[in-house]
Formats: sequence, structure tokens, C-alpha cells
Amino acid sequence: MFKNFGTGFRAYGKAIELLFTKQLWWFLLFPVALNIIFLVLGWLGIGSLSDYFEGLIKGLLTIDNDSFTGAEYVAPVSDYLSSAAGFVIWGLLKFVLFFVFAYFGGYIIIICLSPVFAVLSEKTEEMLTGNTYKFNGDQMMRDVVRGVLIAFRNLFIELFYMIIIFVLGFFIPFLGGIIGSILLFFISSYFYGFSFIDYTNERRRLTMKQSVKFIRANKGMAIANGMVFSFFLLIPMCGVTLSGFVAIISVVAATVATHKVVDLSDSPYAQNNQKIEG
Repeated sequence: MFKNFGTGFRAYGKAIELLFTKQLWWFLLFPVALNIIFLVLGWLGIGSLSDYFEGLIKGLLTIDNDSFTGAEYVAPVSDYLSSAAGFVIWGLLKFVLFFVFAYFGGYIIIICLSPVFAVLSEKTEEMLTGNTYKFNGDQMMRDVVRGVLIAFRNLFIELFYMIIIFVLGFFIPFLGGIIGSILLFFISSYFYGFSFIDYTNERRRLTMKQSVKFIRANKGMAIANGMVFSFFLLIPMCGVTLSGFVAIISVVAATVATHKVVDLSDSPYAQNNQKIEG
């Protein structure tokens, strides 16, 4: 179960060294941009939707003063109710947005930054081994699509396990509490690590089935790699904001750890195989 667990954790030390001493720091600008986009879209989206529903409710509750005797006294109440309803909808939309990011924020980050992760993983391998890969637009698009598909695959499998644990929690309360939370943390860590490692496996030309087999054989490495990312997602309020930066480090660490398990210097698909760093 924990084969290469230490390898996955130790890779973070090397990853931080590469990130800040080998001119990869600029990849951290992408999470900054993504957080700004999330903030703007979230703010504008919630505002627009709440205004739309408030207008819709106001239209349904609007009373014409000439429609019946005493309508002029009822109309202010109608306006108050529509404004109150708009405020409630605004709060509900914020709650839904918070819920979505709380439970799916990790995969949202992975999906949105998938093109960045593909390039970052390749740059990391180049620093470790000297391997260079000829740019191919079609191949890059396949890498990105595969990264997104892997993220969705892992998300649905994780949801399946989550539902099972929640259902069992009704019959075995202790399982639905502390034990269930610990299990879900390790399950999430495994699948996050899976997503980060697969970018390297794709360059090795492993099929998705072969990549699954490789990562299952190195569960400990995948869990250790994804555990750091999972931990930051648990931080209240700012977890998703910070997780984008942690994901950058995790991708570098995943490439470093994979290189420890499989010598990437021997890649037959690289143009240059001159190893420059172990």
C-alpha cells in the first residue's frame, strides 16, 4: 500500500528547489490569474443571477395600484418581499458556489490548469534528464484532453466512494465520522496524485489503462504526492485559493518522484537524452 510513499514525500523538497532555483517560478503566475478569474466571474455571476431572479420575483409580485381598492397599501409590501427574496437568493447562490468549490475545488483547479501542468511536467523532466520534446500542437491538445478526462474519471470514482462511505455511515455511525473522514482524505489524496503523475505517464506513451496499472503499483507515491494538495484544500475559506499554487509544486514533485521510480532519461520519445541532473 505504501510502496514509494517516502519517495513521493521527499520529492517535494526537490520540487521546491527546482521551482525557485531553475526559473520555473513564473508558473506560479497562472494560479494568480486563475484566482482573479474565479473572483471576477463569481462576483459578476452571483450579482447577475441574483438581479435576474429578483426582477423575476418582483414582476410576479408587482401589484398595480388601480387593480383593486387598497392596492396602494399592498404594493410596498410586495416591493419589500421581492427585495427580501432577492437577498435570500443572493445568499443561496453564494452558499452553492462555496459548496461547489469546497467539494470539487481541487478538480476544478486541475481541469482549468491542465494545459499549464502538461508544459510544467515536461519542463521539469527536461531539467532532470535533459530530455526535450519537439512541440506538437496536436500532441499538446491530446495531453490536455487526457488530463481533463483523467480528472473527470477520478472525480466520479471518488464521488462513488464518498457515497458508499456516507451510506455506510447511516448504519455504522463511527464509520461515517472519524474513520470515514480519514478514508476520504486518503482516497482524495490518491486520485489527486494520480492526476499529477499521469502527465509524466502520458509522455511515456502509456495508455490510460497502463497508467492506471502503474499508479496502482505505486499507490504510496500517488497518495503522498496528492496528500499535500488535499491538506491545503481543507484550510477553511482560503483552501481553494492556495491549492492552485500547491498544485504547481505537486506537478513538479510528481515528475521528480516518477523519475525516481522509472528512469525517465531512457525515454525513447525524447529528442535529447543527455542526463543533466539526477
